[in-house]
Amino acid sequence: MSHPAPQPAFAIGSDLPVRRLGYGTVHLTGHGAWGPRGTDADASSVLRRAVELGVTLIDTADNYGPGIAEERVAAALHPYAEGLVIATKGGVVRTSADAWHIEGRPDRLRAMCEASLRRLRVDRIDLYQLHRFDPDVPAAEQLGALRELRDEGKIRHVGLDSVRAEQLQEALDLGIVPIVSVQNRYNVLDRVSEPLLKLCEAHGIAFLPWFPLGNGTLTGHPALTEIAAAHGATPSQVALAWLLHHSPVLCPTPGTGSVAHLEENVAAARLRLTDEDLVRLDALTAADV
Repeated sequence: MSHPAPQPAFAIGSDLPVRRLGYGTVHLTGHGAWGPRGTDADASSVLRRAVELGVTLIDTADNYGPGIAEERVAAALHPYAEGLVIATKGGVVRTSADAWHIEGRPDRLRAMCEASLRRLRVDRIDLYQLHRFDPDVPAAEQLGALRELRDEGKIRHVGLDSVRAEQLQEALDLGIVPIVSVQNRYNVLDRVSEPLLKLCEAHGIAFLPWFPLGNGTLTGHPALTEIAAAHGATPSQVALAWLLHHSPVLCPTPGTGSVAHLEENVAAARLRLTDEDLVRLDALTAADV
């Protein structure tokens, strides 16, 4: 028996409706999210095709490139179509392909946000996510900086990236600024963030899973392969469809630099898994890789 179709949309912050299957831009940059990948024309083709296919959530970050992904988003899509939500992140500084420096001082967060505004060619960023909490800066100061930017109209909504459930709870308890999204590693075989997902469900917070396809490791998994064959689909589509069925707050944004792969990913939203499929997939763990 087919499971009821998952809800196709989610309202981030209650006022930003998006289709739950979005597009992530990290693969528009090179190894380690450093430098460009492919040509600007290639990137534009993928981004424009995503919008043509009905994607309404584009996820990027200032340190992808650094700066390159945001610039490519603007070059391809600005002026942005009505209803297209651009989410970006700040709080990490890059100095090489292998160097990621967490930076949460309020003055640096402001500078990073304002640089993103310029690269994206907007006056206000729809969703601005703190890429990492800086352990050397009080959480209240980091959230306070984002609150100031929100009060000034430079960002519409605030989210968090790579947090534990207790960190999200602390941010909610502080009440400095509403938190409308989190972005953590999560997929059918990697559910370390399940407690965080449950907290998001309880508060109506969007959960944008990164590595929703396990960075490619899920494509050869026997269970996904068998279920995909039964539906005339691909293992990647099964993995994405499972996320959409698993929780109404999950909004995966798989990334790719290929138009063909993008089309395959977006088509996963139409895949209806059966109750038996879901029972089998729900029972998988990281040990099943």
